[in-house]
Parts: sequence; C-alpha cells; structure tokens
Amino acid sequence: MISFIIPAYNEERCLAGTLDALHAAGKRLGEPYELVVADDASTDRTAAIALEKGAILVSVANRQIAATRNSGAQRATGELFIFVDADTIVNELVVRCAVQAMRAGAVGGGAGFRFEEPVSPYVRFLLRVFVRLFRTVGWAAGCFLFCTRSAFIATAGFDERYYGAEEIVMSRALKRHGKFVILTQAVTTSARKLRTYSAWEVLILM
Repeated sequence: MISFIIPAYNEERCLAGTLDALHAAGKRLGEPYELVVADDASTDRTAAIALEKGAILVSVANRQIAATRNSGAQRATGELFIFVDADTIVNELVVRCAVQAMRAGAVGGGAGFRFEEPVSPYVRFLLRVFVRLFRTVGWAAGCFLFCTRSAFIATAGFDERYYGAEEIVMSRALKRHGKFVILTQAVTTSARKLRTYSAWEVLILM
C-alpha cells in the first residue's frame, strides 16, 4: 500500500488539483494506495474538498507542519509513505520512481522541483540554486519527500522541535538509517510564498 500524506491549512484553492493528480498517478501505477489529508485547523473548505475527493481526513490543530505531517502518518496504513504538499502536483513517473527506489532498498528520498509560472527572474534564479544545492547535499524539498514506514518509525518521524526546514532535518535523519536518493524527476509546486517576499527577505529567511 502506498500512503500519500498531505498536510493542509486553508488550501481550498490548490488541494483539489493536488488530490486529482495523486489519484491519477496511483491509478496508473495499478497498486493499492490511499490519500491521507491532515487538515490543520483550516477555516475554509479544505476538509470538505478532502472528503469529496475520497481522502481520509485527519483533523488536527497543531499549527505546525512537522506535527501535522506526523499526524497524517499515524493514520496512514501503507508501508510506503509519500509526503506531498497541498499545493504540489505530482505525476505518475515521479511516484513510480519513488516506489521503485524504496523497493530497491532506499529508506527514502526526494525529487527535483519546479515552480508554476509566472515567476520573477529572481525566483527562477533561486530555483536553479536550490535544486542544485538540494541535489548536491542530498536533501529532499518539503513539497515531496518519501520514505518507508519502517524508516519513518526508526527516525521517530519529523522533528517537531522545528517550525521550518523540518524536511532537511528529516532528510539527514533518514540518511543515517540507509540509502537516501534524490530522483532526477521533478514535481511542480506553487511559488506563492516566494512571490510574497522580496529576494532580500527570502535570503535573510534562508
């Protein structure tokens, strides 16, 4: 069983597209799968959309993404976990490659990522820098991270002491337990956060 785990907070604009893409990928793989949406105290239609799209709904009030991802994983029944952000679109190929990597012995990994258009020139520049950086050091981007259930348990899940960069902490923890791979395939994620801030503000945050 493949468990797609999607943390969400007020994602009514993006969630349906994300879940539709996951359904399409899962069906093309021809393997059992489930969608688990961990709704973190949304005040919009996020929960309703999750149910309309056939997802398992986990309602929490963590207001912290690491804890919310962990809450979704606790409800998941699969042996293969794929964490996908609610504003990220995956395709069948990247899911297939993630599953193949885990069945070949990898404890986890990530993928390349690209932003939806339109984005400013500085965002395109940051994209090239971050994709190369994450691939070089072996970190998964937060929008797409996968691991086996056994590896998730061995690492005690996402470290809830961190309110940011928790995917980097998780990547490092998984690498201590075995092979961690970054796929050449990419997912498409929203650039809305980068459109909200200036290049200088993003660099200060990083």
